[in-house]
Amino acid sequence: MVWLTQCDAEWCLPFVLPFMTNAMIISVLLAVPAGVLSCFLVLKGWSLMGDAISHAVLPGVVLAYVLGIPLGIGAFGAGMACAALTGWIDENSRVKRDTVMGVVFSGMFGLGVVMYTKIESEVHLDHILFGNMLGIGPADMWATGGIAVLVTGAIAVFWRDLLLQAFDEQQARAQGLPVRLLHFGTLAAISLTVVAALQAVGIILAIAFLVAPGAIAFLLTKRFGVMLWLSMGIATACSFLGVYASFFLDSAPAPTIVLLMTATFIAAFIRATVLQRRATSKLT
Repeated sequence: MVWLTQCDAEWCLPFVLPFMTNAMIISVLLAVPAGVLSCFLVLKGWSLMGDAISHAVLPGVVLAYVLGIPLGIGAFGAGMACAALTGWIDENSRVKRDTVMGVVFSGMFGLGVVMYTKIESEVHLDHILFGNMLGIGPADMWATGGIAVLVTGAIAVFWRDLLLQAFDEQQARAQGLPVRLLHFGTLAAISLTVVAALQAVGIILAIAFLVAPGAIAFLLTKRFGVMLWLSMGIATACSFLGVYASFFLDSAPAPTIVLLMTATFIAAFIRATVLQRRATSKLT
């Protein structure tokens, strides 16, 4: 890395600026658990759940700020409260789960916005909504790294059980798997990943990290093991390249990453469509 500090070429400037290197590091740290978890969200059809939790953490963040406790604790508590409330209403009413999630997450997000606008402080919480990747400090990187290790390690241990639950919950229950524990464990992993994403990409863009990598990998392969590695690799590559490109585009890193993921998804979708049409034409 010494030669980078002595490089005068324009292309290597992002690698010699501390705020850019910090942004690259935390984006990659976030991409690893988000990419792995994204596969299960896509397979289970839980994309809306990821969206719900990412928006529902706002009142917890505001409340944590008022109480003077770490924002991550409030965000995690609010995310789990949203998941528990959604599950309870789903089990005790005739309303479909997607409708329940829509009502609960929009209600909690609205509550958070009202609380947010009522706070009188010199400190702005805009970075919670939109992220502040270029203002990352050592504490943020350590927290994100710890969550990345915890979430990725848990999924590495229980991925077979989680996969069976995603495809056939009744079969998982028949085999004696703790389905309810796996369910809430997945929700806890989503909440923790959203907490890790707060400082880097904010609440609004966190859903892209939780859905896009798995959706892209799903279009590229039919094997789950390959899908996991592809999703993690796509999330990591888009995160790194997005931060790098944002320096030369003079844009915010988080939206640039999301745009790169969107472009990758469109390319993967076009490829899958072309291959499907070719296969269909051969059969006819």
